[in-house]
Amino acid sequence: MNRSSKAAAGALTAAGILAGGWAAAGPASAVDGAAPPPRERVLWGSVTIPPGRDGIVEASGLSGPALGFGSSLTLTAPKGAKATGVPLATAGYRGEVAADGRTASYTATSVESPWQTGTFPFVLAVPADAVPGARLDGCVLRLADAEGVERASGGCQVTVGLPSPVLSRPESGVPLGYRPTTSGTAYPGAQVTVSDQDGNEVCVDTAGADGAWSCAPGRDLPAGANRLQATATMNGVSASSEQIQISVGSSSAEASPVPAR
Repeated sequence: MNRSSKAAAGALTAAGILAGGWAAAGPASAVDGAAPPPRERVLWGSVTIPPGRDGIVEASGLSGPALGFGSSLTLTAPKGAKATGVPLATAGYRGEVAADGRTASYTATSVESPWQTGTFPFVLAVPADAVPGARLDGCVLRLADAEGVERASGGCQVTVGLPSPVLSRPESGVPLGYRPTTSGTAYPGAQVTVSDQDGNEVCVDTAGADGAWSCAPGRDLPAGANRLQATATMNGVSASSEQIQISVGSSSAEASPVPAR
């Protein structure tokens, strides 16, 4: 099937970039909430991760007094999630994940002015039974010097996203009637909206308990080349399928009935 590789709106992995500055040690008002105003300059990040998947939150562009050898940047995973990786490949830092997945950290081992250049990614895993749209509380970021004294702190907002829906019908390259049936799979209970290349709504359905959905246009699609894309929405989060290239208006193509579920 010929599908475009255009990225879906609800990507499986999204990076949260931390505010570019340090705050004095102490409680961080941004933990698990909205981004802090610039004057607060706390460590903060956000990421959206679908159920059963991994996502990356990144510390980037930090500035402030240089902390030397032995200083560390630690992430405490939010409730219901686990830290599973510290994939930084840059020399001068050692990454470590706790056996229980509660924390992950980087420690400066040889760099002259650590934390001021590059990005520091932490991989988080969200359980398969997490509810789309939920925010997982308790994500904490902490920057400490070699003696363990906190020099900056903050948090990250982890939102449970939606897996990208699948648009499996119609297939590309098959002549279509003016009201072709569309179908596929999505997260159970999600509303699925199919749109054309101009963003016009083609049809809408709700994914069943088995994830299946199908619908057909209530009006004729314009003749000629077009693209279709499905977007799933649930509890304030959304994700989109890849696009399908179609051609409408063959004299031999007839509209197909919507299959029963």
